[in-house]
Amino acid sequence: MRALLTAAALLAFAANSLLCRLALREGAADPAGFTAIRLLSGAAALVVVLGVRPRARARVGGSWTGGLALLAYAAAFSFAYVRLSAGTGALLLFGSVQATMLLAGLRAGERLRPVQGAGFVLALAGLLGLTLPGATAPALGAAACMVAAGVAWGLYSLLGRGAADPTGDTAGNFLRSCAPLLLLVAASASSLSVTAPGALLAATSGALTSGLGYVAWYAAVRRLSRTQAAIVQLSVPALAAWGGVVLLGEAWSWRLPACGAAVLAGVALAFLGRG
Repeated sequence: MRALLTAAALLAFAANSLLCRLALREGAADPAGFTAIRLLSGAAALVVVLGVRPRARARVGGSWTGGLALLAYAAAFSFAYVRLSAGTGALLLFGSVQATMLLAGLRAGERLRPVQGAGFVLALAGLLGLTLPGATAPALGAAACMVAAGVAWGLYSLLGRGAADPTGDTAGNFLRSCAPLLLLVAASASSLSVTAPGALLAATSGALTSGLGYVAWYAAVRRLSRTQAAIVQLSVPALAAWGGVVLLGEAWSWRLPACGAAVLAGVALAFLGRG
């Protein structure tokens, strides 16, 4: 079950990357509009899910910390995404996620076992090989936004380790993110621009790959150590790159199978190693 939940969450993260790429990079939606529709759709979908559960389990949980971390991640990611190359964005985002979650693990007394350490090094080397050739020197503001997104996502993931009810807690976090989201929309009112395809992509991202995907992640992360949860997420850029080739017709490179295999092999070592 742990492996299935983790795989489902990671595939959802990769699908999110593709949906964001289609909407934001192609100009179908602006960052604020995409973020607003994404979070509102996620909240609506999870309310529906809670509505069909037995009354005793239809509980809204989560926290304001979780809601604010979710909003900070989604907004910072969207604004940075349109101003960074794919390689640079992936390095900054997942570097920040790794630093946040690994440091939290070290503070809690977790240590990488030899097989996990080897897996981390292998996965990190694969990520660098996959993304560095496409990386460019980023603008300071965009880089800061993506680092902030990584830290916020790391904190959101760490909060999930204490989730008693992944569905109720995720729903509560999405609902709480909607109140401060109104401030973002108001501040960006003059630049809002969302086409019908962009709205559909944002809604799909919110309801399916974010809302339900984050439920799977909260269910999975409870069963992982902090260090394992950090390392397995290194597979997301590789999965998204494969998805881009297969689904979006993006250019194939020899680096994709070679570096992708290194990432996935390293993740497997970290995942199978005892946390």
